[in-house]
Amino acid sequence: MSFNPLRSLSPRSVLPAAAALLVLAAGAAAHANRPQPFGDQVLPGAANASPVGAQSTGAGDLELKVGPGVEAFSRATGEHLWSYRRDGSTALHLTMLGEDAAVVWDDGMVTAVNPADHSVRWHRSVPGLADWLSADGEPGAADRTEEQRKQLATKRAAAALHPSADPKADAFITVVTPGLLMGFRDRDGDLRFNSRPPAGCTFDPARTAQSDDAVLIPRVCPPTTGPGARQLPGGVMVFSLTAPGNFLNTGPDVLMHPLDSHRIAIDDGPVIGTWVYDTTRGARESNCGASVPFAATTPTCEK
Repeated sequence: MSFNPLRSLSPRSVLPAAAALLVLAAGAAAHANRPQPFGDQVLPGAANASPVGAQSTGAGDLELKVGPGVEAFSRATGEHLWSYRRDGSTALHLTMLGEDAAVVWDDGMVTAVNPADHSVRWHRSVPGLADWLSADGEPGAADRTEEQRKQLATKRAAAALHPSADPKADAFITVVTPGLLMGFRDRDGDLRFNSRPPAGCTFDPARTAQSDDAVLIPRVCPPTTGPGARQLPGGVMVFSLTAPGNFLNTGPDVLMHPLDSHRIAIDDGPVIGTWVYDTTRGARESNCGASVPFAATTPTCEK
């Protein structure tokens, strides 16, 4: 007597198996088509791409522009090759960090993108960044036009990103807002440092300066009132991945600009003058602007 396994299955016993197969198929389809967690989309080039800003940064044979996402163009032909977009968000500014582009978005997200294969490396959300970029609730905010709001958000986004790309160490990007700073390692987005200013003080993103291995952030502490009130000094906070953090005693209106990859000129007003901070050594250069006995001239800082 022959045995046919198909005859041994009744219609009632086949239904659960078929239902299970349908559930598995539906699950696989849903998994394959699920939305990206941050709304990421990499799209082919489109002729109607219209970046909102003129800022561009080169990456090999690519020209990268921002708005509404990251737009990649061929340097040789001008062809729009691809776009990286995030649903519901607008890219405001990007800066190169080694082989990657660090992008700040209007929703307070910072993203690292590798232009060579247009892959998204990591996302990091910075608390308070979106509110500072939008400037809602600030004096005069209600009177700004839409174009003025876009211009202010773009300007602040550029002031927030500060790359340090020492080829001998880990590259990192520092994101600075008035109430918080955060430093992320480029290769994996790891949070390496963060800080808030003292109560009543703020950081100044626009006067922040960076070298290849450090970032220097001024703090502003307005005068306080009331019994026992005292003025907190200004100063500059120094962060690095290769040296301990430091604090530089300066006046409240200090200005800084890089001289080279590891030296920052510190202009501390007419009384103190200008001196140089070496970010690799983590110390002040002793001979900058100082009087040297019997010297024919006084050493000055290079501009």
